[in-house]
Amino acid sequence: MEESPLHPFELHNYVPINLGGLDISINKAVIMMWVVVAVVTFLMIKAGSARQLVPGKVQSLAEILVDFIRNMILDTMGKDGMKFFPLIATLFLFILFCNWLGLIPGTYTVTSQIIVTGVFAGAIYVLSLALGFALHGMKFLGILVPPGTPGWMLPLMVPIEIISQLARPVSLAVRLFANMTAGHTILAVLFGMVVSLPFYVSWLPFAGTLFVNTLEVCLIAPIQAYIFTILTCVYLGDAVTLHGHSEHAH
Repeated sequence: MEESPLHPFELHNYVPINLGGLDISINKAVIMMWVVVAVVTFLMIKAGSARQLVPGKVQSLAEILVDFIRNMILDTMGKDGMKFFPLIATLFLFILFCNWLGLIPGTYTVTSQIIVTGVFAGAIYVLSLALGFALHGMKFLGILVPPGTPGWMLPLMVPIEIISQLARPVSLAVRLFANMTAGHTILAVLFGMVVSLPFYVSWLPFAGTLFVNTLEVCLIAPIQAYIFTILTCVYLGDAVTLHGHSEHAH
């Protein structure tokens, strides 16, 4: 029987744990999240503890990532947004290394699970709402009214903005999940063809596997991490500036 290309996304519990009816069992996804946290923590500690005037490879990588994240925040939120640097940096590095390490054969891509991306997106959206109301009170509802909207259009624009707001966490979660799942499914299909086809034609799907894998490593994985993080910056920035309503808008 031919193996389904979705087989790599299946999860089986290694250590079943049930706490008050809540399933918190340890599976491959949980282990991969631990691995990602350990790898990122190790790299950042190593880069910070061995700082040199002429940086080594690890320090150079860390400096590039920090500069990239810093510029992302400044471009979307301004200097006030730097208070969110720890959150944005953690989110970006976690997603990036989840995407990268998930490409290693035998591992698991955590971001291919909609529950994971959904929790991230939902938490970011709730944080943006809490931040908006904390900074502006009920004036935060002004985000539902784009600047310059004439009064007679409010009955039309407000429902559209509400739908747009509710779609934010959904689109944020689905975009990352769908892209990572699609890429890995293609790789699984191509690899299956390499194994099943005769040798004299199997080089075609093998070449395709190498191409798609290179594309995933160099483009898809970092781009998806960037998109998720930049949209997070935009949503938090909107909560601070109210689409330009706030006096702190930039």
